Amino acid sequence: MMRREDVWQAARLWLGAIGRSRARVALGWFWATVLGVLAVGAAVLQVLGPLPPSLVATPPAVPARPPEPDAAAVPHLPPRQAPAANLGIPAPLASMQEPAPWFDGAMLPRIDAEGRMPMQAYAAPFDAADPRPRVAVLLAGIGMAEIDSEEAIRATPAAVSLAISPYAPRPGHLLELARAAGHEVLVSLPMEPLGYPLNDPGPRALLTGLSPAQNHEQLIWALSRIGGYVGATATMSGLRGERFAASPQMKPVLEELARRGLLYVDPRPVPSRPGGPSLARPGVRVADVVIDDPPVRSEIEARLARLEQLARDRGSALGVIGLPGPVTIDRLAAWTATLGARGVYLVPVSALVPPPVLETATGRRR
Repeated sequence: MMRREDVWQAARLWLGAIGRSRARVALGWFWATVLGVLAVGAAVLQVLGPLPPSLVATPPAVPARPPEPDAAAVPHLPPRQAPAANLGIPAPLASMQEPAPWFDGAMLPRIDAEGRMPMQAYAAPFDAADPRPRVAVLLAGIGMAEIDSEEAIRATPAAVSLAISPYAPRPGHLLELARAAGHEVLVSLPMEPLGYPLNDPGPRALLTGLSPAQNHEQLIWALSRIGGYVGATATMSGLRGERFAASPQMKPVLEELARRGLLYVDPRPVPSRPGGPSLARPGVRVADVVIDDPPVRSEIEARLARLEQLARDRGSALGVIGLPGPVTIDRLAAWTATLGARGVYLVPVSALVPPPVLETATGRRR
C-alpha cells in the first residue's frame, strides 16, 4: 500500500508532465501564428509593391563639403550691388517740371531757364574720355512684375538703363530704387504694336485710329506718371509699338519729346523694321539688337555676343530688353561682369544719344 507522500509525489509528476506538454503545444501555436502573419504580409507587399518614397523614413542627409573655389572660373552672377546714393542722379528738380494738363497734381519734364535738358540732368555718369568701344543696354518692362523688377534693379550694373512702365502699380517706388542704385531711367510709352488688337498695349496706348489730339493726351498721361527721367521708349512688356511708330502720328510725338529735352529710343532694329520712315535724328537712338526675343538662354547669350561685336565694329551699339525675366537678368549680369575685361565699355543709354536740336524764339537752333 502506497504512502500518502508517494501519492502526492506521483500526482505532482503527472501534473508537471501535463503542464510541459501544454506549454509545448502553446509555443508551437505561437510560432505557427507568427509565420502565418509573415507569409500573409509578404503576399500583400508582393501585390501592392514597395511603399512610396514619401512614406519611407530616410535619415537626414549630411551636407557635402563645398568644393574649393576655382580662382580662374568666371562667376555665374556677380555679387549684388549695394545701393550707391552719390552717383550723380538727382531727384526731380522743381526748375525742370511743370504742371501736366488734364491730370491734377501730375508734373511734366521741361527744359529749364538755363537751357539744361532732362536727358542731361538725370543722366547716369560715365567717363567720356574712355576710348574703348561703347555698349549700352536698355532694360524695359520695369514695374509690371514688381519682384522681378526689384531684383533686376539690384542685380544689374548701374550703367544699365531702365524703362519703367506707366502701368506700374508703384512707379515712384521703383524710380527711387533705381536712382539709389545709380540707374538712369526712361518711361515706356504704350504704342500700337504689330498684331493689334490681339497684342494689346493697354488702355492708354497711342493708336493709329485715334486723333492727334487724343494721342497727345495719352502721351501727356504717360510722361506724367514719373519724374526725373532722361527720355522715353516704346519698349514695354515685350511689345515695341511698331505700327504706331511707322505711322505719320509718330512725328508729333518726337517733336513733343524734343521740346521737353527728352531722348527717345526706337526699339525696332533696322533689319527687322516693318516699314515706315527711319527715326534716326538728334535726340533719337535706334536699337541694334533686341536681346530677349525670344527669352531663351542660348538666344540671349548669342544676341549679347552680337551686341558686343557690333560695338567693336561700329564704336557703339545699343541693345534693348523687353522684360526683366530671371533668365535674362542672369545672363545679362554674367555678361556685364567681364565686359570691361574684354575691352568694351558699358555706358548708359544717354551716352549714345546726342541732344535734340531745338528752334529758339528767334529762329536760331540751340
